[in-house]
Amino acid sequence: MIVNSTNMVKQAYSQHYAIAAFNVNNLEWAKAILLAAQEAQAPVILEVTAGAAHYMGSFRLAYDLIVDLHQALHITVPVAIHLDHGGYTDVLKTLGVGYTSVMFDGSSLKLTENIKLTDQIVKLAKPQAVTVEAEVGTIGGQEDGTIAQGELASLNEAIAMAKTGVDMLALGIGNIHGPYPDNWEGLNLAHLRTLATGIEDAIKEPLPLVLHGGSGIPDDQIKAAIQLGIAKINVNTEGQLAFHEAMRDYVLSGQDLVGKNYDPRRFLQPGLTAIKEMCLDRLRVFGSANRV
Repeated sequence: MIVNSTNMVKQAYSQHYAIAAFNVNNLEWAKAILLAAQEAQAPVILEVTAGAAHYMGSFRLAYDLIVDLHQALHITVPVAIHLDHGGYTDVLKTLGVGYTSVMFDGSSLKLTENIKLTDQIVKLAKPQAVTVEAEVGTIGGQEDGTIAQGELASLNEAIAMAKTGVDMLALGIGNIHGPYPDNWEGLNLAHLRTLATGIEDAIKEPLPLVLHGGSGIPDDQIKAAIQLGIAKINVNTEGQLAFHEAMRDYVLSGQDLVGKNYDPRRFLQPGLTAIKEMCLDRLRVFGSANRV
């Protein structure tokens, strides 16, 4: 069933597991993620960025692709269709299409502007039963000039954003987008504890927190972060690397030259299988398998 992500992340927060949010880049990605979630009996979030929507054709095409695959594959687990790292215009577009969950990323704006726009989005989305995720501070990445520790969110900024009424909040706790460098110092779990406790004290209720850049973080750190309030974990690079490795091995082994293996329906199968296996592994590690 297609649902919003509010209840799934709230339940994950209260029961100390995390919902996997996998980025969709094409049909193979969407199919692999849905099949893995069904097999693992796990609620799942399928995320679409503006870049992915542009590559596939539009936000509507990406939405229709997921919905049609969901029906064709007879998926029965809860599935949310989520805008990832969207600007204000992207949010408006996806609300119009029917996305059940949106992330407004105003982290590059001044805090006052980020909060103002987030507040407007909350007021637009809530009547439509659409989940809202926001972000404060910035989350580093190689394209931004990675530092060893990664960014740490301000508690005061996090509290100010939480008061807008968002359903979940992305925060920097030393995590980065893209591959982690050898000198990465790991997640700052003490800071995560401070953020989660401080936010709950300020708004008088727990707020599910989101870990971006989930690919490549050691499993023990992920599990510790989940215990401290992380209820949604974004995964993209891990899927890209799994797909690339599987396809590279397939070509270098010469299997693509056998029979009609040049047929894209056969040629792309190793990559699809690799993505599905990656998803199954993450669903188990995040603790969301068998939670339906």
